[in-house]
Amino acid sequence: MGYNINGVIHTSLKIVEVPGGDVLHGLNKNDIGYKNFGEAYFTTIDSKKIKAWKRHKRMTLNLIVPIGEVRFVMYDSRKHSGSNGKYCEIEINSAKNYSRLTIPPMVWFGFRGLSNSRSYILNIADILHDPKESENLDIDTIEYDWEAE
Repeated sequence: MGYNINGVIHTSLKIVEVPGGDVLHGLNKNDIGYKNFGEAYFTTIDSKKIKAWKRHKRMTLNLIVPIGEVRFVMYDSRKHSGSNGKYCEIEINSAKNYSRLTIPPMVWFGFRGLSNSRSYILNIADILHDPKESENLDIDTIEYDWEAE
């Protein structure tokens, strides 16, 4: 499932080790994937739980996992995209693969907690939250084997 989806960007992030606690970089206005600042919020995912499927009509997401490990799965249903009908999965681990995942508007995504405990996800969005701006589907609507390792 290593296929690239048009507009999805996976960026390695820097961890600066300092005495007393590390600094985990997230996003700055000069980074690829930055469009604008609308809001930042955290969501959590418990161990082995799944949250799927969602897409935003206008929002670009910049997802960072500062605590835990999460598998993100994207599915492209955009008719005029070169990656239409393709899946992409990316696992982000705060300790081994600290990175940022940028998901453009209109790409379906879901995620599963892979840690033994709760994982935290930070979204730095380019617009303010608007419940009319996103869509959800039942987990079985888009075919994907969430149990596959």
